[in-house]
Amino acid sequence: MKFTHRSYLFVPGDSARKQEKANSTGADAVILDLEDSVAAASKDAARQLTLDWLQTPAVMARFVRVNALSTGRTAEDIAATAPGQPDGYVLPKCESLADIAETAALIAKAGSQAPILIIATETVRAVRQLMRSDWSHPALGGMAWGAEDLAADLGALSNRCDDGTWRASFAMARACAFLAAKDAGVAAIDGPYTALKDTQGLNHEARAAFAEGFDGKLAIHPAQVPIINAAFKPSADQIDYAKRVVDAMAQSGVAALDGQMLDQPHLLQAKRILDLGSRE
Repeated sequence: MKFTHRSYLFVPGDSARKQEKANSTGADAVILDLEDSVAAASKDAARQLTLDWLQTPAVMARFVRVNALSTGRTAEDIAATAPGQPDGYVLPKCESLADIAETAALIAKAGSQAPILIIATETVRAVRQLMRSDWSHPALGGMAWGAEDLAADLGALSNRCDDGTWRASFAMARACAFLAAKDAGVAAIDGPYTALKDTQGLNHEARAAFAEGFDGKLAIHPAQVPIINAAFKPSADQIDYAKRVVDAMAQSGVAALDGQMLDQPHLLQAKRILDLGSRE
């Protein structure tokens, strides 16, 4: 299964108020977080609040981010929330195909078939594994990346250069996660933009990610959702041009349009744009 959502909004698993507010954000998917946003003393309560909200109607897909396998809490996180039938589980600090398989087994043991979205660049070991291994797995629906935990593991003082671009190690991690997702045939999800007040920067980064081929982006504040949703949809001009490409190639494997030679890769790209443009 490949996820098709544009925006994935993190919501603390221990905040009923923020969970209820998520219904009006317009997010394609909400990630109910049992990991970083929940203090150790509140983790058990967060499981129950998350289950309670999963058992009420919602207008978007709902995922549960469990605690990392290394914490020993993953199995209980899944068992406690599986009765709410989440649309997927998010596995942080995923370092290998074996981690995916272990998590899939825990989900199946809990009586669920929910697919998995992994965050695959939060440790140095994970990044090094991304280009070494085939990460394909029947339970995998998407791969995301993030820079904050990786910075901590690297001992980096910052993850971006003064001009806002990623420092070399983080740019490489992002590219590795993107390529591994595409190779596995699952959704490639861009990481969050942490400068909450910089809407222009978020818009630029989200549009660049869409142009590169990413399928969606993580959000850490409700105000980021409409910007991401708009960025991950083709413009009217792009849709119009894609229609012209399809029409021009209807009778032949190659064609010319506006002085440019077209062949099958252009047709595939045009069809993808039309497919994306048809989604709500």
